[in-house]
Amino acid sequence: MAHLTQILLLLAVAVAVVLACQRLQVPTALGYLLVGVILGPHTAGPTVNVPEFAALAEFGVVFLLFTIGLNFSLPQLQALRHQVLGLGTGQVAFTTAAVGLAGWLAGLPAAAAFVLGAVFAQSSTTIIASLLKERGEDNAPHGRLGLAMSVFQDVTAVPFLVVIPVLGAATAADVLAAELAWALAKALFAFALVFVAGRLLLRRLIHHVAERRSAEMFTLTVLLIALLAAWATQGFGLSLAFGGFLAGMILGETEFRHQVEASMRPFRDVLLGLFFVGIGMRFDPAAAWPVLHWALLGAAVILASKLLIVAAMVRRAGLPLQQAWRTALLLAVGGEFGLALVAIALDARVVDGRLGQITISAVLLSMVAGALLIRFNGAIAARLAGTAGPRPDGSGADALPVTDAGPGLVVIGGYGRVGHTIAVLLQSRGVPFIAFDTDPKRVAQGRADGHAVSYGDIADPELLAAIHVERAALVLVAVDDAGTALRAVSLLRSACPQVPVIARARNLDESAALIAAGAAHAHPEAIEASLRLGATALQMLQVPAEEVEQLVQGVRDWDYRPVVDAVEERDAGPPAVR
Repeated sequence: MAHLTQILLLLAVAVAVVLACQRLQVPTALGYLLVGVILGPHTAGPTVNVPEFAALAEFGVVFLLFTIGLNFSLPQLQALRHQVLGLGTGQVAFTTAAVGLAGWLAGLPAAAAFVLGAVFAQSSTTIIASLLKERGEDNAPHGRLGLAMSVFQDVTAVPFLVVIPVLGAATAADVLAAELAWALAKALFAFALVFVAGRLLLRRLIHHVAERRSAEMFTLTVLLIALLAAWATQGFGLSLAFGGFLAGMILGETEFRHQVEASMRPFRDVLLGLFFVGIGMRFDPAAAWPVLHWALLGAAVILASKLLIVAAMVRRAGLPLQQAWRTALLLAVGGEFGLALVAIALDARVVDGRLGQITISAVLLSMVAGALLIRFNGAIAARLAGTAGPRPDGSGADALPVTDAGPGLVVIGGYGRVGHTIAVLLQSRGVPFIAFDTDPKRVAQGRADGHAVSYGDIADPELLAAIHVERAALVLVAVDDAGTALRAVSLLRSACPQVPVIARARNLDESAALIAAGAAHAHPEAIEASLRLGATALQMLQVPAEEVEQLVQGVRDWDYRPVVDAVEERDAGPPAVR
């Protein structure tokens, strides 16, 4: 309670700044950094000084690595071992080596030069994803490749989490080598322990909890798993974030991955925001001004080094020249994970305060400049490649065309009798789909049937955001609970009005409510079953199929009123005799 006033001040300033950033379409990560600068000890005005703040903010990185691990399970890493794995690893390695060597030749200690290279190698997945989505380029070839490489950069930051603290604890070359070997051995042991324990215990635990169908219990269990893994790796002398990453990898292999990500998203976003606030509090504008020229030089190095290295690597991989430049322009931006590595290096005393200020300032400047490069990547790449510029679809003059294997992805909410039938029909026609259900037994049965079924609630807005439902070609709401179906349709209509929604209804009243909520179609089961029986009877009585279908469709076009009115008249009985 002693810090309640400061906490309220922090929340008020954060709400105001982040709201302004969203209105100006500025990445919220920059807004949180600005909050830290405003409330930090290096600027005039009120200062927030809560002792537990730094420890709480550190869990933002834990949950960030946890969600990254969800998207990079071992099977997925195996599937990406060719293009993205090679390009992503090469970009980080070459950038770290080139910038680190340049820093060492400029007179920096070897450890500090290595950290500088590792920081400069990172790109902002948040900025790249948000700007690509805003420009409609997230499904373009350069957008898909750039975003995949950016996410993989976050994965490659995991070894840096292990190595950087060791660099601050050892100085002699032989001691450093021994410490690094010991740290890597502990990391491998921790990976094996979490992996084996996860395979044996976590799957059963999360499946047992999911059977209770309690969102509260599910969220608490996921929190326990993530924090328990972080505690385990910290016990081995490694970082908390490394444990979060391992736990995410294990859960990423299960059918609960999407719901786990949806449950953790609020915790991740809030705690990661606090982490960026903490980074901003480290920034000293007065100390940064005398070294502004070094910060500008550092920002230029970040942008130029990654621009040239990525373009050369993508081009060497055999992709078109303009796509190579556009991908490089996306990845040239500095990254929030680079700021996280700076914070770890400062705490481990691998870099001093002056170099830390220069590095933080350089990354921030590169994030601002990089956002502009992403916005105008098509025009800039056209000039660099000497072509006529991007086409209206955003693919570029020589970019690879966006091709899909058949129609777009269909999302099915509910895998009961109706959902299963729809899945069978879609699969028979080669239509890609993903289904969600809150019953683990149905999910397991669906996977046994060879269908893409995952655990999740179609009426959960966090799940819809996690699966990017706005990209779907169609959403089919087939849950057997009328309230859940109505909530799902309402959420879908408000979140992505461009995506058509078809819903299951038990009767005409539910059908009317679902259509009013935004469903394009909501066929009442009882009446539809009666119509199909009647149509079959007419066909068996030699009525032409075209006439039968026309009759049935006419009933639907009139919102089933001919059938309903007849039933109502029958139930009302004969008129009373006066």
